[in-house]
Amino acid sequence: MAMTTRPATILVVDDDYGIREVLSEVLNDEGYQVVTAADGEEALRYLQCVSSLPCVILLDLMMPVMTGWEFRLAQQQDPRLAPIPVVALSARTSITHATYEVAVDAFIQKPVDLERLLALLEGYCG
Repeated sequence: MAMTTRPATILVVDDDYGIREVLSEVLNDEGYQVVTAADGEEALRYLQCVSSLPCVILLDLMMPVMTGWEFRLAQQQDPRLAPIPVVALSARTSITHATYEVAVDAFIQKPVDLERLLALLEGYCG
């Protein structure tokens, strides 16, 4: 009997509903399981109560309630969540230097280059 492996989970954190939906659809089509959150606070609540952590987090930086920077700082302070790689997403080009301050693993400018994103995700999620 063949063992079935669960698809890798990706957490998409973005306050823009349309972006969450498009990324979810594309990533689902690629075989990933996708969980979405509208802001950093919602993402943290999800991560703190789930038993199986995502292989990567796609994180918008500019969000209400809890920004990407605030989320990342909280994530880094939690030993269980800190190892999860984070790919920052932002429409602002001037933001790249600030992403290094929160130690993200990669930065992708919006609109998202899907081929580049999928190549990155393959590296994080196998």
